[in-house]
Amino acid sequence: MRVLIAMMKHETNTFSPVRTDWARFGEWGRHEGTAVLDAYRGTGMPTGAYIELAEKMGAEIVTPIAAEAMPSGPVEADTYERLSAPILDAVRSGCDLALLDLHGAMVARSTSDGEGTLLERIRAIDPDLPIAVTLDLHCNLTARMVENCTALIGYKTYPHTDMYEVGKQIAEIVIGSMNGECRPVMSWGNVPLLSQTLRQGTDDEPMKSIIAMCRDAETEPGVLAATCFGGFALADMPDAGSSVIIVTDGDKALADRVRDRILARIWELREDFIYEHTPLEEAVAEAKTITDGPVILLDHADNCGSGATQDVMTAIAEVLRQGLEDVAVAAVWDPEAVREMQAAGVGATVTLRLGGRSDMPSIDETGAPLEVTGKVKVLTDGEWVVHGPMYTGVKVMMGPTAVLDTGKMQIVIVSRHHEPWDIGVFTSVGIQPEHKRYLLLKSRIHYRAGFAPIARHTMTLDGKGVTTSDNSLLEYENVRRPIFPLDRINEY
Repeated sequence: MRVLIAMMKHETNTFSPVRTDWARFGEWGRHEGTAVLDAYRGTGMPTGAYIELAEKMGAEIVTPIAAEAMPSGPVEADTYERLSAPILDAVRSGCDLALLDLHGAMVARSTSDGEGTLLERIRAIDPDLPIAVTLDLHCNLTARMVENCTALIGYKTYPHTDMYEVGKQIAEIVIGSMNGECRPVMSWGNVPLLSQTLRQGTDDEPMKSIIAMCRDAETEPGVLAATCFGGFALADMPDAGSSVIIVTDGDKALADRVRDRILARIWELREDFIYEHTPLEEAVAEAKTITDGPVILLDHADNCGSGATQDVMTAIAEVLRQGLEDVAVAAVWDPEAVREMQAAGVGATVTLRLGGRSDMPSIDETGAPLEVTGKVKVLTDGEWVVHGPMYTGVKVMMGPTAVLDTGKMQIVIVSRHHEPWDIGVFTSVGIQPEHKRYLLLKSRIHYRAGFAPIARHTMTLDGKGVTTSDNSLLEYENVRRPIFPLDRINEY
């Protein structure tokens, strides 16, 4: 058997000013040919699961490309074609099975439905090819995705700690169908709800209950897979929103019933999927009264893991203004600051205009650097391997990295965007996060993968950035209307 294994992943924030070109995929992870096997064999990724299954089958494995970029703006048209072309060429060359590790919220300048377009092109080449697809919990599911694959599934965890498991599950379903063991049919639907990412943590309500419904559904006879996608509201495209897909063994009526049951419950809980804000000054003042740490402070509006610039200094400035002590920050993106610190050398005292390198026209904000003085504590190449439960075994490349110690705050400064979901963002530069009073993280929910075990308290800081949870700051042009909460609708 000849098995095609490919990964093409990007969560597109259409409000982000960060350019998504071929080089950006190279920064985070772009591998071709046998290098894909070297990069992902034995990892906790869907691609890792695919490789393991194919090798156990004794299959000939074809790995044209595995590419992922940190979330950012729309994928450039030529980059989208360069990512797609090797996969399409491999299909033209002939294969018996395709195992695809995709995201579900890729928007390119040439198509608002990156994954659906790819799958449609594959189907045009080989209409009968068995195709298994793994998608992110933040997928904006489309008809094109569903209609052009054999079966698809999404993660049931946020932070995404079950990527390997769901990849294995959907691959086994499709392989089983090839062996005559099952006949997968899919039923899907969505509700007009722009659920906010900050309200999609699967350890919290309301998402916790919805995921429990999906897990319960998978115990019903005949149900092969049940997925709820929270969706990604920062991708301004027609199909953005919450959706459900059910895979059953030949029973479309059963799939429809399970789908409708879960969709109805999501809609009932729609108000709970919207975040309520607290003024930044109040939140920091409250944090200052907490004496036992670590206290996690989430600068969620500047989370590069959802497409932010990672150089907005609003929350950091307020923490410094109110005099919080023993703070570690991960991370500020500022390659120029890193170069200045490299030139000064470890131990030198420097004054920097830190951050604020990026303008954000979609929210009418210009870059605003913050002047800070401190000691150059550490300089590294920014490379380390994840040992925590999310992206296990994957090599992180933050680019040249530095730590600035102001006395009250240690700031990790990176040259490549990286969301701090693993404690390695600190331990790789000599900081022990469990001994800090405050950890200020530019993250939303993924931080829990590495930091939940050590956190004593967690607070959200409503700063500025293009991953804001304030819908009033965003001008939607392409999403279907009416949709909640942009429109206060009561039915769907």
